[in-house]
Amino acid sequence: MEESSSKASVVNRLLGVKQRSGKTFGQIAQETGLTNVYVAQLLRRQAHLKPETALKLRASLPELTDDLVDEMMRPPMRSYDPNLIQEPTIYRLNEAVMHFGESIKEIINEEFGDGM
Repeated sequence: MEESSSKASVVNRLLGVKQRSGKTFGQIAQETGLTNVYVAQLLRRQAHLKPETALKLRASLPELTDDLVDEMMRPPMRSYDPNLIQEPTIYRLNEAVMHFGESIKEIINEEFGDGM
């Protein structure tokens, strides 16, 4: 439970930096040369921040403190909240995977092999 509240605290601080910047994930992505999803994952502590990316992210979000950057460079704190499926957008994404999943899997296997 402590790790969960620690993650929530860090994520809240990171998202606060983003909010105070007034920038969207897309704007930060454009400024850093990253994708908007990767930026969102970084700020939610679900992806690992690399040193070369840290410089770009700090240039885009100057309010990022050393402790936040250090935290983002640690292994990501991926987690899954079972209540998340109740959120309408997540529910619909899950529904799409359930509906199209087998076909997508077949195409991936055909194109790239069964190495996943």
